[in-house]
Amino acid sequence: MNTGKRRRRRVVFAAAILIAVIGITLYSLADRYLIEHVEGVVTNEQADPDKADATTGEAEYDDWNYSSDDIDIHIDKVEAGSGAGKITYYVADVKLESSSDLQSAFAKNAFGRNIIEDTSKIASDHQAIFAINGDYYGFRSDGVIIRNGTVYRDVPARTGLALFRDGTMESYDEQQLSSGSLLARGVAQTFSFGPALVENGQAVGDFASVKIDSNFGNRSIQDSNPRTGIGLVAPNHYKFVVVDGRMANYSKGLTLSEFAKLFADLGCTDAYNLDGGGSSTMYFMGRVVNNPLGKQDERGVSDIIYIGRGDGK
Repeated sequence: MNTGKRRRRRVVFAAAILIAVIGITLYSLADRYLIEHVEGVVTNEQADPDKADATTGEAEYDDWNYSSDDIDIHIDKVEAGSGAGKITYYVADVKLESSSDLQSAFAKNAFGRNIIEDTSKIASDHQAIFAINGDYYGFRSDGVIIRNGTVYRDVPARTGLALFRDGTMESYDEQQLSSGSLLARGVAQTFSFGPALVENGQAVGDFASVKIDSNFGNRSIQDSNPRTGIGLVAPNHYKFVVVDGRMANYSKGLTLSEFAKLFADLGCTDAYNLDGGGSSTMYFMGRVVNNPLGKQDERGVSDIIYIGRGDGK
């Protein structure tokens, strides 16, 4: 065999290997970030044990308020600054008679990775009065995920958030406090994103070492970004905040330090940062309240926190 033929065969063989490697790499990326992996299907009874139709019962409401015997919601749109420094955010003050009205739901009623729907779609499917995006648990394979009292994932990794049936909440170290201990204390929901923003009434001051994920495509969360967070004022009294961002002359977003200070200024004893960026969405009475990324275009998420009817009082 002459030298030319051997060279051509080596080239063809090398090309085949390269194509195979590229194919495997692309499949691995698709499998990690795109292909749905259903690990559990949630029935309505499991997800919402006490939930009744959110549109029933005596209630008064408009585009920014909802009031009934057991639920009171008031939403403010806040604009500050101007030009490139302008910030636009939304604060929902929520008071509940029962913690059972504060629930969570998965996209497509299924637990797993890469299962997503828009916040508004999940909220509408669960007849929610009010909703925000959750922690996008489906983007990662670790964290402690307890929803509506059921443990779906128990892989401690970071600072988590626990919402309890007595209407309180607290951030905690997933590697120090077990899911069994949380359940014994009456935990209803846990979220795994972070960091904690306010603890014992004081804004957390140092976010230099905060790291949520090391996945492909992540951007720094320390800079000014769209934000979603939840704060506690008193048992069953919450502040939900969604900040728009990355849109000049509309809203630049907030840094973590600014976000923490905002919750402290709102009187929260505890507050926690949820998934932000394009996920940041607030839903109320059938509409998206904020303007995701300044484009009125929601990004699909894996879960929401929502207000539904409890025992129908």
